[in-house]
Amino acid sequence: MYGFINTCLQSLVIEKFGEETWEKLKASADVQDAFMTYTVYDDVITIKLIQEACKVLGVSMEAILKLFGEYFFKFCKMSGYDRMLRTLGGNLTEFIENLDALHSYLAHSYQEMNAPSFRVERGAEGKMLLHYYSDRSGLCHIVPGIIEAVAKDFFDTDVTMDILDVNQEEERMGKKEHVVFLIVQKSHGQMRRAKPKGSQDSQDSQRDREVLGVLSFLRMKEKYLSVTIHAVKKSRWEVVRNIVMFGKGHLRDTFEPIYPERLWIEAKTFCTAFPFHVIFDESLQVKQAGVSLQKYVPGLQTQKVRLDEYFSIVHPQVTFNIFSICKFINSQFVLKARREMLPAAWRSQPALKLRGQMIWMEPLRCMMYLCSPRLRSLQELEERRMHLSDIAPHDPTRDLILLNQQRLAEIELSNQLERKKEELRVLSTHLAAEKRKTETLLYAMLPEHVANQLKEGRKVAAGEFKTCTILFSDVVTFTNICAACEPIQIVNMLNSMYSKFDRLTSVHEVYKVETIGDAYMVVGGVPVPVGSHAQRVANFALGMRISAKEVMNPVTGEPIQIRVGIHTGPVLAGVVGDKMPRYCLFGDTVNTASRMESHGLPGKVHLSPTTYRALENQGFEITERGEIEVKGKGKMTTYFLIRNLKASEDEIMGKPQARLDSEGKQEREASSILLLDNSPADARDAGSIPGSERSPEEGSGSPLQCSCLVNPMDRGAWQATVYGVAKSHTT
Repeated sequence: MYGFINTCLQSLVIEKFGEETWEKLKASADVQDAFMTYTVYDDVITIKLIQEACKVLGVSMEAILKLFGEYFFKFCKMSGYDRMLRTLGGNLTEFIENLDALHSYLAHSYQEMNAPSFRVERGAEGKMLLHYYSDRSGLCHIVPGIIEAVAKDFFDTDVTMDILDVNQEEERMGKKEHVVFLIVQKSHGQMRRAKPKGSQDSQDSQRDREVLGVLSFLRMKEKYLSVTIHAVKKSRWEVVRNIVMFGKGHLRDTFEPIYPERLWIEAKTFCTAFPFHVIFDESLQVKQAGVSLQKYVPGLQTQKVRLDEYFSIVHPQVTFNIFSICKFINSQFVLKARREMLPAAWRSQPALKLRGQMIWMEPLRCMMYLCSPRLRSLQELEERRMHLSDIAPHDPTRDLILLNQQRLAEIELSNQLERKKEELRVLSTHLAAEKRKTETLLYAMLPEHVANQLKEGRKVAAGEFKTCTILFSDVVTFTNICAACEPIQIVNMLNSMYSKFDRLTSVHEVYKVETIGDAYMVVGGVPVPVGSHAQRVANFALGMRISAKEVMNPVTGEPIQIRVGIHTGPVLAGVVGDKMPRYCLFGDTVNTASRMESHGLPGKVHLSPTTYRALENQGFEITERGEIEVKGKGKMTTYFLIRNLKASEDEIMGKPQARLDSEGKQEREASSILLLDNSPADARDAGSIPGSERSPEEGSGSPLQCSCLVNPMDRGAWQATVYGVAKSHTT
């Protein structure tokens, strides 16, 4: 099938059931992302899509096919075929009778199209038999959807369609599926008159008529199925015609044609005026042929030749005999010249095809095939070594070839545009994916709202936060570890530790501000204010302490020890710098939090008085350390955070993927992306970054020998920290 069909199915699913359903259907059917209108696709793709739609939507194949038929009619109208469809016939019967002619015309554009065929037998009282032939089995339920939509839209008529019989047509080559529908049509006005309001008797009478109609249909179907093929040349459908009680109907007007007493045209003139025609009798013996047909099939000039010796019927695919031809007399016939019957010099070129109408002449008991060469383009005309002069001037085939040549050029241009459109769609998808990666990178360095303002070229104003909780941590004896290890060992140790800490920032939804050396800084309540900032940071600190036990000291082989300090208070936050901007915190709260860390003890979480008050009565076990001297602050009563009485260790670590804060949100998976940043290791600035002041025994060494730490994280700033290793003062 052409991509037009698959595109229609895609549009149906998206419009009726949503984009997500189509994506799910496409994935389960394992088909490509998009379909080109004029590209031929394997029928298996369409069948697979329909079968998967039944599974995904939980409906029957019949319902899906009928819905598709209704939508296909709508889709054709939207695609520019509305006027063409409306002019096929003045009523539903004429519309169906001309569907084959429409398919024949469309075959000029869709050259590989394998369309179904339709044949109508008219009946009385709005009834008709519709014969449907198709190479594709199991798709007949599309037909009721299309016919019912056409009847309602174009002719203001409601129809009911029932299947009388389904079989493999014996007399058609290729064993095509043959389905016979009984169509009963009734206009909306008749239906309204058939259902008067306020009359119980009328309603009962209507119900009785419906019951009688059902019984009549069952009897009709029973009689139809009991019909056998007779030995005499009497069609099976002629018997059915008597069952359905066909009538002649009423004349539309009083026009009566007048015929001359004799035919005022000689045979030579007729054969020249209609260069492509042939007359044959009931035994298929050729009686007469047009001059151009004789020219390109010289064998027809021989006396007493049979037409089926030189031609085969391509459409409709029926047995080449007078009985089958009469049966499909209203169809357009396509004949193809047999290559083996042509002169030897011509057998390498494409075979001649003819398209036209069969006309039965009862007085002569002969059939006339009035036809034209079936050509789509000037290229096909040249391939058959024909010229426009071989076609009669009155024959519209001349204009059709020229017009279709332009149409084919437009189709090729349309194909190119579709291919470019698909390329742009793929590029757009890739661009969107890269944009998401870039935004993920940017949002990891800066808060989302700050990053969005910078993307829009706006200045980011500093914001004041009346209360937040800041945490600092460092590694105990980090300087000694650096002096005893290779730089790469330090990098591996800190990378392992920081990766675990970064995951916890997502678990407890705290913001990672920065890492400098072995110092790690996070804040709760910034940049998004939350009332539970102290609880979040406290749970994060407990998680840090647990995670540190899994990181080994490269010197001793024992778990490392960390110190953690927490303080709660007001801060000012803003972006500083134009090149590699940073979201920094300023204020005395930063200094006090740093003092809590530097005055803490190994393996302990040190709390300031304000943090203690924020955590009091929140389900945490806290012990008083006592009064200590804090550099720059004087005497302070500080505390140690022991544990969370309401949460297990697994919950603290986020293993059940459950939030521990008061809002009860679920954990989000942390992403891990590597980024290098050449931030100087000695860039510590009191009041703005962690570790602004370290105790003398824990101070970092001079950066004489260094290594870069590549630190993955998802919410904090990404950087490669430079570590000094004072192995030798002469290095």
